[in-house]
Amino acid sequence: MYTDDTLFEGRLVCRQHRMGYRFSVDAVLVARFCRPRPTDRVLDLGCGCGVIGLILCYLYEQLQVSGLELQPALAELASANVQLNGLQQRFQVLQGDLRRIRDFLEPESFDRVVVNPPYQKAGSGRVNPEDERAVARHEICADMESVIAASAFAVKNRGSVVLIYPAQRTGALVSFLEKYRLICKRMQPVYSYPGDDPARLILVEAVKNGGEGVCLLPPFYVYRYPDGPYSPEMAAMYQPETPNP
Repeated sequence: MYTDDTLFEGRLVCRQHRMGYRFSVDAVLVARFCRPRPTDRVLDLGCGCGVIGLILCYLYEQLQVSGLELQPALAELASANVQLNGLQQRFQVLQGDLRRIRDFLEPESFDRVVVNPPYQKAGSGRVNPEDERAVARHEICADMESVIAASAFAVKNRGSVVLIYPAQRTGALVSFLEKYRLICKRMQPVYSYPGDDPARLILVEAVKNGGEGVCLLPPFYVYRYPDGPYSPEMAAMYQPETPNP
């Protein structure tokens, strides 16, 4: 069973499993945080239903996107979404394990890598009984280091990797990034609403073999207040706009 959901007032269609993994605001946040050049090659690592690649293709009309997804049903769904949106010439989906990325992709073959990875450590928190959602949200098949190692393998020298993780894991994230020569250049904490403390998520852009100097961006708020509507900044991320040529 599927639902056909839309983004940008119907300009994009994203088909999702009704009872399986479904994307959330995290995917929109990380897609918007990515700043590719118009003609870059971008890899969406662990692409799920393909929503991040769809958003990037909508925002940048010359961009070339590849998605790598472990779960066959989600890879098939991502391919269907490529077809639904007529993006066959710009978006390809590969089914495979990022821990064996060398079997699927050439080293340093992408200008940008974007990742909305499994957040929770295996065995921690509530594991969803639906396997598709469990694998997408918990580090059952890919932990933080394997995600970063795969990103470092795929991205070109001086290319960038954009990730989103729980803010409480920032220390480990920075440590693993540096281990694989990915140097943080932009960081932005994400809060549920003003006054919420601590930050829930952290958005990070790291550059392969980048120099010193990091830009610490102001807090981003998803909602105006508890149980309230989206903040103006979050709402703007869903609004249609003229694609970048």
